[in-house]
Amino acid sequence: MIKILRPALALFVLLSAITGIVYPLIVTGVAQAAFPQQAAGSLVLRGGQAVGSSLIGQNFTDPKHFWGRPSATAPMPYNASASGGSNLGPLNPALTEAVTARVQALREADPGNAAPVPVDLVTASASGLDPHISPAAARYQATRVAKARGWPVERVQALIDKHTDAPFMGLLGDPGVNVLALNLALDAAR
Repeated sequence: MIKILRPALALFVLLSAITGIVYPLIVTGVAQAAFPQQAAGSLVLRGGQAVGSSLIGQNFTDPKHFWGRPSATAPMPYNASASGGSNLGPLNPALTEAVTARVQALREADPGNAAPVPVDLVTASASGLDPHISPAAARYQATRVAKARGWPVERVQALIDKHTDAPFMGLLGDPGVNVLALNLALDAAR
């Protein structure tokens, strides 16, 4: 029995060391050397302080700021440790109720806005953490933000245009607006 147990235990310890210590250290070292900003969490710094990550949305509720996609994480919004979609299908009445409530909240926040509400302002992303909204969702909110700040809407739209990311290599994906970057630009423009 010991003849069988000893090599099995030795192999277990060796493979545990390789897969649990050596491999993660190598991958982490390569990531930090090749992609230091991403490996550090893609943190956004202002005045030496981390104010967020460019990869995780934040819960903005002030009318002077742009609002991101709804978060599907619980118990608090944009909780990175609880990433995951809501799993509500299109025929689920709970999804219909949630979307209806979100549309109503957007209409109440900007009563004069009769434009159709972009779908990404009322539905969560697959991860529930998406930091981007579509340019249409940003433009939908431009009047509310401009009014709350006492700015001309053209000034806000210019910031939206400046902070709209093009598709990857001009081909892959859709244009997007990072809500944190846009809100930081708004606050810096005062």
